[in-house]
Amino acid sequence: MKIVVAMDSFKDCLTAVQVCRIVTDAVAAVLPEARVILKPMADGGEGTAKAIMTAAGGKWIPKTVTATLPDMTVEAGFVWFDDEKTALVEMAVASGLELLEPARRNPYKTTTFGTGELIAAAVESGARKILLAVGGSGTVDGGIGAAAALGYEFLDKNNQPVTPCGGRLLEITKIVPPPKKLPAFVEVLCDVDNPLCGPHGAAQTYGPQKGATPEMVEKLEAGLAHLADLVKKQLSRDIKNIPGAGAAGGLAAGAIAFLDAELVSGIETVIAHTGLAQAMENADWVITGEGKFDHQSLRGKVVSGIVRLAKQTGAEVAVIAGQVLLSPDDYRSFGIAEVVSCMNTNTTVDYAIENAETLLADAAKKWANAQLKS
Repeated sequence: MKIVVAMDSFKDCLTAVQVCRIVTDAVAAVLPEARVILKPMADGGEGTAKAIMTAAGGKWIPKTVTATLPDMTVEAGFVWFDDEKTALVEMAVASGLELLEPARRNPYKTTTFGTGELIAAAVESGARKILLAVGGSGTVDGGIGAAAALGYEFLDKNNQPVTPCGGRLLEITKIVPPPKKLPAFVEVLCDVDNPLCGPHGAAQTYGPQKGATPEMVEKLEAGLAHLADLVKKQLSRDIKNIPGAGAAGGLAAGAIAFLDAELVSGIETVIAHTGLAQAMENADWVITGEGKFDHQSLRGKVVSGIVRLAKQTGAEVAVIAGQVLLSPDDYRSFGIAEVVSCMNTNTTVDYAIENAETLLADAAKKWANAQLKS
């Protein structure tokens, strides 16, 4: 039996690499004659850099940059693929929500400036292409922080520079591009289809989880709409309603406006760079999953990408997840044969996080033992 383990991370407790190793070891213990191949996955969110490095190689280039708040720095970096002259920049390592204690989460003040510094460092290293993974942000600045780090100026009515953060968006009256365009093509790896503005936009959908009060959400929404209007008038780009442009607090929209970027599927890009399609040739099973398996898992996330690929290769799909919120009818109609949860009806989320390794190994062994009986 050939089994490919292609798992995403379990948020707040296990990285994709850790998850895949735990499942691989557990399956191999029950099915010692099986050939088990480990391929950590991500969809453009947190952990994308490590997942691709583990599965496809690449070199980590460290860089100290501005963190999510401008008064902080962080030891971040990017992945360098020398053969392709390509850099993978994961915005979460510089501008991520998890870099901040809950009390300091404030999208009025947070900035993507450090992400722009990573892009600049990648260009200085000779990158001709930048893969920008945008999940896990702690920002709602429309990407003006990253653009400012790359030479853009955002001026107020008095022609003075505006601090590049979410709470100052409404003050911008003029956008001044740098003398030269970025000498690298940028692809934004998206895992959502939210637009920049509106009820499903960056501020209203994701602002509260980044520390925004209802009043702040209203102002951030107005600020993003204002930025979109300025971009349309001054740069001739319409970014307000592009699906996916609301990712990372509008960093995706900013990348389109200021870096001529294109939005691409995060999971499809990861699949391409990790050689997963080749690994799944002649595979009997592919095991995938994430911390929470719900309807969102079937829309642009890791599981959805794995299912699409499995339909091409003929592999059966099993999902092992921390928490399962879909019915058998829902996931079977999507093309998933088996689902195993790490939690039962009496398990609390806190307990599951604290005991994630043990519960995940037990779930993987449960799945493997079922194969012995089939």
